[in-house]
Amino acid sequence: MKPWLIVAGDFTPLGGMDVANHALARHLAASGAEVHLVTHRAWPDLVEMPGVSLHEVWRPLRSHLLGGPLLARAGLREWRQLSRRHAFAIVNGGNCRIPQANWVHYLHAAYEPVLVRRRTKARLARRGDLLRERDALREARVVICNSRRTRNDVAERLGVHESRLEVIYYGCDPSRFPPVTSDERTSARGTLGASDRPLVGFVGALGDRRKGFDTLFAAWLSLCARSDWDADLVVVGSGAERRFWQDRAREARIDRRINFLGFRTDVPAILAALDVLVHPARYEAYGLSVHEAICRGVPAIVSASAGVAEHYPAALGGLLIQDPENPRELVDRLLAWRKDIEGHRSRVEKLGAQLRARTWDHMAGDIVACIERTA
Repeated sequence: MKPWLIVAGDFTPLGGMDVANHALARHLAASGAEVHLVTHRAWPDLVEMPGVSLHEVWRPLRSHLLGGPLLARAGLREWRQLSRRHAFAIVNGGNCRIPQANWVHYLHAAYEPVLVRRRTKARLARRGDLLRERDALREARVVICNSRRTRNDVAERLGVHESRLEVIYYGCDPSRFPPVTSDERTSARGTLGASDRPLVGFVGALGDRRKGFDTLFAAWLSLCARSDWDADLVVVGSGAERRFWQDRAREARIDRRINFLGFRTDVPAILAALDVLVHPARYEAYGLSVHEAICRGVPAIVSASAGVAEHYPAALGGLLIQDPENPRELVDRLLAWRKDIEGHRSRVEKLGAQLRARTWDHMAGDIVACIERTA
């Protein structure tokens, strides 16, 4: 059996691309493969598996800008050794220039971030990310995309021929994201100190405006001005703008209607407490938090352009936001949801069952088969 090399920033079960990379590595190790991980951080459960070799890379000051070049050099160093043994290799985007398989979780070329702080540093980081991403994807033998949205962006923005593009959707862990029971929901709401009022949730980083929290905040201001709006909002996520939004909420006197929870590792439990998730992202290659909410049976209002929206059937079209820049549209979506909370919950049950049926092992198996087929 040929060895495998995976180059990724983090291998953790905490969410986003990290959990996807973690799932692929676990699948390979469980199959008996020799797996080499070049990374800044890997979860202990993975490192302890037989056959897994960790090549840990320093990330100075926890900075992507400083750690990225170190990760790339370490990945190339390991590849020079393992290529002699005809190893398989998979990297993420522009993190390492190995002309083998490239797994795209997020395409820098598809979105120009809106930043209010640290602009000079952010511009420098973005310029480097764009160049490394372009070179790595154009050289890759096969580019694995997490949605049709991502595949189209890679083809149109970077000129990669469609014959080298494969769409492989994420999976899930149905044991962590099963349908919410009534008892679990009661317990989860109690843990959050929630009242009997409907609970709206937002899960996403607050470091820039990509996830669209500013659109949600504007919509929330309008809703809270209405005498008939009785829902509260919980916000999961941290970043440079978190304090800014907390201050804005206090100034607008709606801070009692918004609970900023910061970064959390208990997202499955928080989802259990929600009546709806809102994700008005300006750019979203996929949208794993939406996927996980639907798995739990929680309706999710999401941008129609997000990769995860490709799973939504026509019957759930009322949950799709056509213009994530428009707070008025989001207000209308939330008001429609509020008039029929239980109806929306029942309408996502079928999609939730379909998403739970595709596990991380199914995803990993598809990736392995793709890489072996195109080697």
